[in-house]
Amino acid sequence: MRIDLLYGEAMDTDTAERSALTVDGRTLSYVDFGGPGRPLLALHGHMSEGLSYAELAARLAPEWRVLAPDQRGHGESDRAADYSREGYLADLKALMDHLNLDRAALLGHSLGAINAYQFAARHPERVTALINAEGCAELGLDGSNPLAFVLNLPEGSAPDREAFVAQLGPFAPHFKSVVRERPDGTWGLHFHPQDIHDSEDQVHGDHWADWTGSTCPALLVRGAKGGVLPTEQAAQMVTRRPGTHLVELETDHFVYANDPAGFAAAVRDFLTTV
Repeated sequence: MRIDLLYGEAMDTDTAERSALTVDGRTLSYVDFGGPGRPLLALHGHMSEGLSYAELAARLAPEWRVLAPDQRGHGESDRAADYSREGYLADLKALMDHLNLDRAALLGHSLGAINAYQFAARHPERVTALINAEGCAELGLDGSNPLAFVLNLPEGSAPDREAFVAQLGPFAPHFKSVVRERPDGTWGLHFHPQDIHDSEDQVHGDHWADWTGSTCPALLVRGAKGGVLPTEQAAQMVTRRPGTHLVELETDHFVYANDPAGFAAAVRDFLTTV
């Protein structure tokens, strides 16, 4: 099977196995890229999904077995009643319990990175290493929502892919790759725009206490050309959290999609020290 992804090129996912668990009556879907390696849980950002880590999983195999959930409201996971910080972290704990993982390395991008380091702060005994790709320690303190534009995307569905892509209008070049067939046979985005907007609102805040709240080895990856993590804040994140190593890649916010080789090399080199 090949699938087009918002964060990257079409990927071959034949080796990926999809499974699911039920959390508070919701389906939480996840992808297990398999292999004999040590477990690495990989958390995607807003509007992406677990399959976006297919290339990274291939590059890290066989030493690491990547497991990547579709976080609540994304991909094949159900929508949730809320997109609170505690809700995301409860899903991650439920997934680790379901997989019988007492401890694992955590990797996250953007939203997923904040979820990862907040989980590590609350459950330090369960996290062996932390990889933060473009996850700020503070963001949105001015009250703005950079994902407000998603409210202009269609919430509905269409009888076929082509009809829904037509509904996207000027957004089609950017979002046609994340149009999916739904269980009822209609087609639409694999997320709901209002959910994304609400989730972005609730991820904002001053999270310095959470960033500095764990002591496991950490890798901080910043996109030096258009990333959302400011240079000054990245430097402070390294200074204020002992055991943190910074790598800057000459790409934008979507570091693992737009520099897959550089990102995988940074992650692999870091994980050899764990």
